[in-house]
Amino acid sequence: MEIRKLKKKLLQEERTRRRKNSKAYRLIWGALPILALLLLVGGVWEFYQREGRDLKYYARAEAQKIVGDHREASRLYKKLQRRHPDSPKADDALYQLGLIRRLHLKSYPEAILAFLLLEKDYPDSPLAAKALQQAAEIYKNQLLDYPRALVIYQKLFDRGGNEAATAQYQVADCYFRLNNFEQARIEFESLLKNYPHSPGSAEAHYRLAVILALEGQEKMAMERFAEMEKLWPESSYTIEARFARAGILEDRDDLRGALKLLEELRGSYPNGDILKQRINQVKTRIRKKAQG
Repeated sequence: MEIRKLKKKLLQEERTRRRKNSKAYRLIWGALPILALLLLVGGVWEFYQREGRDLKYYARAEAQKIVGDHREASRLYKKLQRRHPDSPKADDALYQLGLIRRLHLKSYPEAILAFLLLEKDYPDSPLAAKALQQAAEIYKNQLLDYPRALVIYQKLFDRGGNEAATAQYQVADCYFRLNNFEQARIEFESLLKNYPHSPGSAEAHYRLAVILALEGQEKMAMERFAEMEKLWPESSYTIEARFARAGILEDRDDLRGALKLLEELRGSYPNGDILKQRINQVKTRIRKKAQG
């Protein structure tokens, strides 16, 4: 029995040895490393081909934009983002798509869609805040849809950062355009409190004084206008503040005080014809008042 088992084992080993020494066997095993290498190279090539297609779309879109074919450029930007949403260029493609739709195709709702999609899908992108800004500007300046603009500007303000002061100014301006003067005043006051040295402070101060005058708080409005002489003596809004002060004095029937302020504006007020007309108007009222 043991001899039979031994013979069987020796026969199997001999068959295995012969198979390993066969030409086909050697070819197969010799080719395996090459096949593995080819598969690896093919996979890497396919990866780079797939990853590079987004850059090809982007480059083609940029080229079409340069030659002025904005519809084709927008199609390629859109195609890039849809087919390669994880591309490092996807957020920029959406931003460029929004710009083309806004500035060249005048497709404002579609431009807004591109900008809002960017902010939604790529909230951490450095372009997200700029996209919101673009969408808000379209609502406000092109579509005159102040309530929707207000929502987006408020969202920009809530994000904080360098654009917060500008966003709060726009929030106040939207309320003003909606004739909600009380809320506009609150927003301007908050802006001046939180960002007293922002580039738009002089304008915000002037707008706040105008609102106070519209609300009938003339004394406070005059004080605000007068403050601008000290805070921003060279600002164009300070010149406008002097003109507004003259208007309040004229309404109060302080005609000589109004005339004095208007005369001081000669040579500095940007609209000389309007200034001359107001001066003549006040002088006429003074003469009529003197006559009787």
